Amino acid sequence: MGCGRVGSTLARSLEDRNHTVAVIDSEPDAFRRLGPGFNGDKITGIGFDQEVLDKAGIRRADAFAAVSSGDNSNIIAARVARETFGIQQVVARIYDPGRAEVYQRLGITTVATVKWTADQVLRRLLPAGAEPDYRDPSGTIRLDQLPVTPAWIGHRTVELQEDSRCRIAWIDRLGEGVLPTRDSVIQEGDLLHVVMREENAQHAYQVFARGPQEH
Repeated sequence: MGCGRVGSTLARSLEDRNHTVAVIDSEPDAFRRLGPGFNGDKITGIGFDQEVLDKAGIRRADAFAAVSSGDNSNIIAARVARETFGIQQVVARIYDPGRAEVYQRLGITTVATVKWTADQVLRRLLPAGAEPDYRDPSGTIRLDQLPVTPAWIGHRTVELQEDSRCRIAWIDRLGEGVLPTRDSVIQEGDLLHVVMREENAQHAYQVFARGPQEH
């Protein structure tokens, strides 16, 4: 929902990655930002209207992004998508940081405009590993965020690094950044920031999902 500069960039970026996209905006002229090469659906209407969302194909959708210029519209649309249509991957653009914290607790990922870019929303919409947090200019090295899977809880970070052929740059733990040592143990709720070679990403994510193997 929303076909401003951010929404149109996001829609084209998703389509470039071979995703099917529908864009909703109350102003028909806004769709010009998508350019002539855009193949997705363009729906004129209010983005939190259930009939409009239905017309846009929300019952088939895997994710929904509310990126219009209004906080209220974005939050209402995000809640309708999540609570009425059962969409799990929902992102809302929120200008008011206080509101953003409230809706974050409701399970709606909120992105403040200060740090907002289309790439940041992409990383929240797409499956883990589809888009890294950072890729070096040569395209060789990537940095990914990795929520810990239950299989790795209680195991040493060194073990994960050896099995996955990656490096844990730091761990977000209980709101603080932690630099791992050789004796560090992975805990429930940890968010790992992992550096890997691009060609190793598939192997690494298989290891993350599979868990440790006995040596």
